[in-house]
Amino acid sequence: MTGQQRRLAANGLTPAEVEHLPMRPLWLCRRCGQPWPCGAAKLALLAEYRQEPVSLFLYLAGCLHDAIDDLHRLNPSVTGSAADMFDRFLGWPARHTHAYRVSTTTAASIEEASS
Repeated sequence: MTGQQRRLAANGLTPAEVEHLPMRPLWLCRRCGQPWPCGAAKLALLAEYRQEPVSLFLYLAGCLHDAIDDLHRLNPSVTGSAADMFDRFLGWPARHTHAYRVSTTTAASIEEASS
């Protein structure tokens, strides 16, 4: 039995019951060890917040703020760029949430609509 299995068994959990949640202050997935939100966490979050995309962005914005603080406190030189951190937490749902896709309109079509 590995150390992780012993810890899970002591808490009455099996590995299958551990969700893809962030392990702070490292911001790695508790289940798969990938940077959080991992692929499975993203799918779960999209499903959970399917009807409330604004709430998903607010939740992830809070996570982004906490992650920047935690990671900077651990090692300021490897926190990552602001663009990378933004994309990790807030960039991906914008690509997958239809409510935030903006359609562009040209000046010509605006003029046609007002005529």
